[in-house]
Amino acid sequence: MEKGELGRCWHCGAALGARDYGRETNCLSCGRPARVCLNCRWFSRGAPNQCREPSAEPVLEKERANYCEFFEPSPDAGAGVSSKPDDDLMKKAEDLFKF
Repeated sequence: MEKGELGRCWHCGAALGARDYGRETNCLSCGRPARVCLNCRWFSRGAPNQCREPSAEPVLEKERANYCEFFEPSPDAGAGVSSKPDDDLMKKAEDLFKF
């Protein structure tokens, strides 16, 4: 990570700094909210409510901005983001029917 970079956007993988995680701040690259569960270090798909912080209130929409008081930027939230998994699956399905 570069100096001043705290993490990466969950959607496009762009570098995010401290100023990019405001409650109403969006990623400058893709325009998606930055202060979301998917960008939090406590987020875990296998945990109850997909959050490892036991005191956090459940958040239903993980891609939408929220006011969780336990939010901490995750350094690897956007790691390896190049395309959505659904896009990869669709491409593989289409490749099956090419002649």
